[in-house]
Amino acid sequence: MKQIRVFLLALLLLASPFIQVARSNSESDVEVPESVEETSDLGIVGEDIQDFGDGNFSPAPGVETVSLFPKNSARLITAGEETELLVGVKNDGDSSVNVIAIKASVHLPFDHNMLVQNLTAQGFNNASVPVSAQATFPYIFAVSKYLQPGTFDLVGTIIYEIDQQPYQNTFYNGTIEVVEAGGFVSVESVFLVTLGIALLVLLVLWVHGQIQNLSKKTKRAPKVEVGTRSTDASMDEWLQGTAYTQSLSSKSKKKK
Repeated sequence: MKQIRVFLLALLLLASPFIQVARSNSESDVEVPESVEETSDLGIVGEDIQDFGDGNFSPAPGVETVSLFPKNSARLITAGEETELLVGVKNDGDSSVNVIAIKASVHLPFDHNMLVQNLTAQGFNNASVPVSAQATFPYIFAVSKYLQPGTFDLVGTIIYEIDQQPYQNTFYNGTIEVVEAGGFVSVESVFLVTLGIALLVLLVLWVHGQIQNLSKKTKRAPKVEVGTRSTDASMDEWLQGTAYTQSLSSKSKKKK
């Protein structure tokens, strides 16, 4: 038992540096967002946007939207790190489209009424799409670093105005895969690997101890000696003159 305790203590001491490295990597993976370059008269103003409340607006006729995850076709979202989503707007209407903001939210895949997180809204200034034109708008978001890895639904909406009338289009309504920050080494993986090694070593030690106990028992087993039984002289004297001695003497004579 002392050997097992010493081994477990040494194993925990060896695993502690890996756990600290995994934690430090996961905390330092969040980088400062890079500034987005302005194209033509498009200006990004962050969260300082017009408040439209929580109301839902209908899409304007002739306005179509598409979305794309650049360099991320698998739609893997690392928790705590920024992800870029491009939103394309095509204006086939009769008036210019004035883009106000892009917002998104994360929901549970089996029930959209269960809101997981409201993502940061991205506001725009002087972002207009003329008639019969197309434009692309960047949306940079980050899910919480405390969000558990798994599959979630992302709902993205772009809000715009036409003749001072607000409208909105849902440019994305699908699943995303949230993964844990830190690459291949994570706290959970290190813990599981360490636990598996410890259990395996304990199993080997237990089997070894059982084999040693069995070998000791076999060595301590008493030996049964089988030998010839000698006839006591007093017994022979007591049996003289009986039928037993007479039968023995007759058998000896026949052999001769």
